[in-house]
Amino acid sequence: MLRITTLVVSLVLSASAFALSLSDLSQGDANKALKDALSQGTKVAVQQLGKPGGFSNDPDVRIELPGNIGKASRMLKMMGMGAQVEELENGMNKAAEAAVPQAQALLLDAVKKMTVNDAKSILAGGNDSATQYLNKTSREQIRAKFLPIIKQATDQVGVAQQYNALASKASGLGAVDARYGSVEGYVTEQALNGLFTVIAEQEAGIRQNPAQAATSIAKKVFGVLMGN
Repeated sequence: MLRITTLVVSLVLSASAFALSLSDLSQGDANKALKDALSQGTKVAVQQLGKPGGFSNDPDVRIELPGNIGKASRMLKMMGMGAQVEELENGMNKAAEAAVPQAQALLLDAVKKMTVNDAKSILAGGNDSATQYLNKTSREQIRAKFLPIIKQATDQVGVAQQYNALASKASGLGAVDARYGSVEGYVTEQALNGLFTVIAEQEAGIRQNPAQAATSIAKKVFGVLMGN
């Protein structure tokens, strides 16, 4: 009877130790793992988008002419202006590619400032909850960094003039939307959307397949979350 009692106590103590490790995992370890995974996703996204073709060659984030101007551009292509429209869109994508590297330091700083409570909420959220946190905490600062770079890039290659000219032609077709009057403003928002889209893809990939994580603690934590 004594042996059985001792065995039961040992099993209870072992279970308690295991439960404690899970409790630790949900706090300090989970916070570190989430920061590691987000830092990894951020760096991959910036590297992927901040190179020639990063935006223009990716159909999910490629920047095209907006709204009714985009509709008018299809009409202009049929009128023999396809090359001009393509040149304009290529210029917008190149401007976004030039700006994206400036986001990395700001994003990594937002990751460093993440608290344990932030991490708990994020880990309990959906596949893009960490990305939404970054979007909320860093988008304004990144926008401020992007705008002058994109304006300089679009001015240098004549994109602003081309955009305005196309907007003027679109106006003649009754297709101008006042929200898209500034090319640098439009490209900046599209660049931000593309950046957070790719970060969200990276986050979802690590959540669904923890083996993709670059650090052992991230593999461990996301593995536990996935029941591995």
